[in-house]
Amino acid sequence: MLDVYMPMMKSSAIISAGRLGLFEALAQGPLSVAQLATKIESSTKGTATLADFLIALGYLEKQEGLLANTASTQRWFTSLGQVDYTPGLLWTHEAWPMMGGLAEAVRSGHPEKTLWDAMVEHSHLGELFSSYMAAFASDLGPDLLKHVPVSAEQHRLLDLGGSHGLHAIRFCRHYPQLGAAIVDLPSALTETGTTIANEGLAERIRLIPGDLQEQDWGNEHDLVFYLSVAHNHTAEENRQIIERIGNSLARGGLLVIHEYLAESPLDALDAAFRLTLLVETGTQTYRYEDYCNWLTAAGFASIERIDLNPREKGSLILARR
Repeated sequence: MLDVYMPMMKSSAIISAGRLGLFEALAQGPLSVAQLATKIESSTKGTATLADFLIALGYLEKQEGLLANTASTQRWFTSLGQVDYTPGLLWTHEAWPMMGGLAEAVRSGHPEKTLWDAMVEHSHLGELFSSYMAAFASDLGPDLLKHVPVSAEQHRLLDLGGSHGLHAIRFCRHYPQLGAAIVDLPSALTETGTTIANEGLAERIRLIPGDLQEQDWGNEHDLVFYLSVAHNHTAEENRQIIERIGNSLARGGLLVIHEYLAESPLDALDAAFRLTLLVETGTQTYRYEDYCNWLTAAGFASIERIDLNPREKGSLILARR
């Protein structure tokens, strides 16, 4: 029962702290319980009780009798840190009820309603999910710039499933010769145009709303991103998409895939992610060998795997046709 009870309470406490803005309230420095309660508009009793558990978990600490974020919390869950994953906490609050359908998904082998259908019915889900993916994109972005080569002769970037637009923005800012097109569902692009405009890149980055399996992407792309998207598609859909990418690339063009690769045996994180996909999309993660087979069949001759550090960030696959 402790295996059930303690993870539930840990997740609930951390998510509640995110919803209340507790970590952000401590970002500027330590506060007393009363000061923190006032700042997050909560009761002193409730704030103290939640803080006690967060201290026991290592998310908060006491500094001369005051409450403070630990270094890790400050780094990952505040606007002053390296990456603010608070949108991930808010998304998990929305995703939690979906996990209630796990037994039914196990019985049927697919979700009763996919995540994408839910986003159409409830528009705030698309915005929240995009915010979560934007946080991860901020974390992944430096790795992409480090490992993805772009020459001065390359001008056209295609970002498939680019939602938040941050990868296209990052590369267009770093490489002034680049222009980009982002293909994603309308529900995932609600704030993207505004973000691009605020970055002053509206003339260089355009949006193509629609299903990437059906949308016309155009041709002669120098660089194609397929980042954290393949696990949302079936094996046959990925085979077809990679074939289309190969046909749309210019000579010497580069395809960049980011994914969580299924290893044998599965580790706990990959097995958990595959269970999440069963409930949300009915799809799964795939082996590196699967990607190599799809890429080879699509005419890609040069294939390279890069495992990111830390390993929980996933892997990159770079392929040239």
